[in-house]
Amino acid sequence: MRFEIYKTIIISFLILFCTQTKAQEHINKFDLNGNRHGVWKKYYSNNNIRYKGEFKSGKEIGVFKYYDISDSTHPTIIKTFKPNSTIAAVKFYTPKGILESTGEMIGKNRIGTWLYYYTDAKTLMIEENYKNGVLDGEYKSYYKTGKITEILNYKEGKLHGSAKRFADNGVLLDDLNYLNGKLEGPAKYYNLYGKLIYAGNYKNDQKIGEWEYYENSKKENKP
Repeated sequence: MRFEIYKTIIISFLILFCTQTKAQEHINKFDLNGNRHGVWKKYYSNNNIRYKGEFKSGKEIGVFKYYDISDSTHPTIIKTFKPNSTIAAVKFYTPKGILESTGEMIGKNRIGTWLYYYTDAKTLMIEENYKNGVLDGEYKSYYKTGKITEILNYKEGKLHGSAKRFADNGVLLDDLNYLNGKLEGPAKYYNLYGKLIYAGNYKNDQKIGEWEYYENSKKENKP
């Protein structure tokens, strides 16, 4: 009787071992040219999964999931590669699986429009545009109420063009202009009631010329 029990245990172990071995034979493989091909899985030193996805002749295809070293319950990055393209649709998550941001990437570079969310994963916090991994184009940020906080413009990673900032009641606070990351040209500043408080011009990030100051909508003379 005892022999039969041992025999059953050994057979079960061998079946499990063979099944796992056979499964492993179909992952982390290379093609004849030495390129990764088929399903790949990589692990951290603590044995938590690092990523899993599929390659075809060295190129990522389909869906790739990446995990945090401390918790492999939820992927922190999900990349979905477009057919016959180097572009991937990307979603970033917290280790608890809450959506943080979405957009597209080529390699490690962000491209096009990216959206960032508050911790509820639904309310839009930031909308920005990238070109070759740097900010380029319009940038918008939002209060939790959905009202605009800022409308900025970037060129090759630097503030360039109109820059407007708003209070949470929708009132315009700053109306500025930038050139290659520095304040340039006319600037106006308002209080929370939308009243102009001072205005002037910038050159190379420095105030120039005569600035006008206001109190209760009346211009004041200041040295």
